Amino acid sequence: MLTSLVGTWWAWVVLGFALGVLEILAPGYIFLGFAIGAIVTGALVGFGITAGVPALILIFAVVSVIAWLVLRRVVGVREGQVKLWDRDINDNP
Repeated sequence: MLTSLVGTWWAWVVLGFALGVLEILAPGYIFLGFAIGAIVTGALVGFGITAGVPALILIFAVVSVIAWLVLRRVVGVREGQVKLWDRDINDNP
């Protein structure tokens, strides 16, 4: 049963959206790379790629790592970047 579920495109897309919701609940760009990997894997399965479970998991892992690295580069903390606070949230205006 798990083998047939892994081979269906909609299961990957549902997993991707669930990970996207989890990213909204716990922000930090941790789950977003996994969500992108799951949706891309679902799209590949939907377009007709015929691969076994190990190959699909490998595709998911590789795409997730690439997506995470790209997200880290685009929206991550830059080297040498320092956050300066001008005022406290509890200060009255």
